[in-house]
Amino acid sequence: MSSGCWLFSCQSKHITGRATASADPGFYLFLLAGQSNMAGRGIPDSLSKVIDPRILMLSKDNEWVAATDPLHFDKPEAGVGPGISFAQELLKGYGDKNIRIGLIPAAVGGTSIDKWMSGAYDTITRTHPYDDAISRTLTALQKGILKGILWHQGSSDASPQKRSGYMEKQVTVISRFRHDLGMPQLPFIAGELGYYNGNKKAFNEMLQQLLRQVSNVKVVSAEGLTPNADSIHFNTASARILGKRYAEAMKSFLQQ
Repeated sequence: MSSGCWLFSCQSKHITGRATASADPGFYLFLLAGQSNMAGRGIPDSLSKVIDPRILMLSKDNEWVAATDPLHFDKPEAGVGPGISFAQELLKGYGDKNIRIGLIPAAVGGTSIDKWMSGAYDTITRTHPYDDAISRTLTALQKGILKGILWHQGSSDASPQKRSGYMEKQVTVISRFRHDLGMPQLPFIAGELGYYNGNKKAFNEMLQQLLRQVSNVKVVSAEGLTPNADSIHFNTASARILGKRYAEAMKSFLQQ
């Protein structure tokens, strides 16, 4: 298989993960973390089962399988999220090169930022969101190279009362991920909450503080995206648009 370094330096501190000796440098890994809009609640359609052999996902059983929606398994209502469209868009820059994308689903619907602290337990899903994400990523690193984290979280923390202290916790989560994965400059991309719900605008404005407080971070816009009938979750089309926006942001990291 190709080394995967035809465009980027695999030795760049920005894109080199703590991989094992058996890891394929052409297998690019991305951790998907946060809550339900990263896990996906869009309604699956005919595109959801289209298989691209270059895009894989780490299953609930920690096995690499063809990526199809739903990627996640956090709750029965898991559906279409931004993950697959992110991978599809990212691969467009590689032409015929033998690069593959490995998606590591780890988002958990309904989890506040407090549930993403190391050791925290979510009683509803009976999971340890952060610790499980780290464990799954370390498993994935046996086969590939970690390139970044896609993060979408905040619906549980968007009220005025809960926004207080949120940014400090968000910075802590980013720092902890980087420390525990051995990558102090691991790219981290956060997605805005949907603007269709009025109380989310203030949260999104607050989220921009990450760009000033943490290095190697980007925030992708949710402007113009629309919801399911629940007025909470991105619909299928919007989830895919958001995935493409994540890809555009990630490209700038990979080109460093």
